[in-house]
Amino acid sequence: MSSRSDQHSPDTRSPQTPGPDTRGADTLEAVGESAALARIFPRLPAAASALLGPGDDAAVVAAPDGRFVVTTDMMIHGPDFRLAWSTPHDLGWKAAASNLSDVAAMGAVPSALVVAIAAPADSPVGLLEGIADGLRDACEALSPGCGVVGGDLSVSGTLTIAVTAFGDLEGRAPVLRSGARVGDVVAVAGVLGEAASALRLLFADAVDDRGEPDAALAAALRPAAAAQLTPRPPIWAGPVAARGGATAMLDLSDGLAIDSGRLAAASGVGIDFEGRLLGDDSALALAGGEDHSLLATFPAGAALPEGFRRIGVCVDGSGIGVDGVAYDPAGWDPYRDWSGSAG
Repeated sequence: MSSRSDQHSPDTRSPQTPGPDTRGADTLEAVGESAALARIFPRLPAAASALLGPGDDAAVVAAPDGRFVVTTDMMIHGPDFRLAWSTPHDLGWKAAASNLSDVAAMGAVPSALVVAIAAPADSPVGLLEGIADGLRDACEALSPGCGVVGGDLSVSGTLTIAVTAFGDLEGRAPVLRSGARVGDVVAVAGVLGEAASALRLLFADAVDDRGEPDAALAAALRPAAAAQLTPRPPIWAGPVAARGGATAMLDLSDGLAIDSGRLAAASGVGIDFEGRLLGDDSALALAGGEDHSLLATFPAGAALPEGFRRIGVCVDGSGIGVDGVAYDPAGWDPYRDWSGSAG
């Protein structure tokens, strides 16, 4: 699991305030847990691997080769998202996408999700319905066959979404961070810096005169901010990379620089990027987080699998560099970069 998000500017907006599409609906406090679950379950995606889905104390999920990949991640109002900018559907989509990407980074096929949500008691039930719809649509679009097999609801002053994801290795060895070797080609599947660019746009143009997130302003920027609000990581590329001989791989959640530094440290190599291959804004590509693209290394001379493009090479030494010059990794650290509360 990797922590992620650079939405760390303090936010005084009440965590109880949902997106505009849920206002006026019944509240969780009014309908109660059982009725809320009865409205949510039909909206959730079924998992092809589920032998027993929601309804009992635990689900039963098939593990065809006797193993499974498991990861977990949290999204919390304030440091990870803003209700003024994200619809409930966005939140469900992003919660699924970030976890599916971690599974794919091991070379596995996502098979099932378990979702826990803690929300203020006066939240509209429509808030949870929207999250459920986002979970369903993300699974169908990014990893068909993966679904929600269970979870939990609770009450909290701050909206929190926690997802645990499972994956099927299909008989293959997992692709670790520690397998890269000197001479390996460094490649990426997915975008670089687009989520950070979108977040920069939201902080610049979707805030009111007091600097607080503004829902109306954000609505007008939704197409331009999609990479941040509803990321579309190439989940399919993880198993493709594994079958294509990837020696190491990870999900780019905290930024290319800091995440590639983790891979380099785990593998005992250095990584040198070619600046011209990082796009028009190489600094943003290196430091921007939440793209959830897949960074992988492949043996020198090997054909790169579909969806991957070369951006650098593994070298003797340690740390990362750009065009032979050492680069100080930067990225999101929730303990260092978060400086306030959600209100």
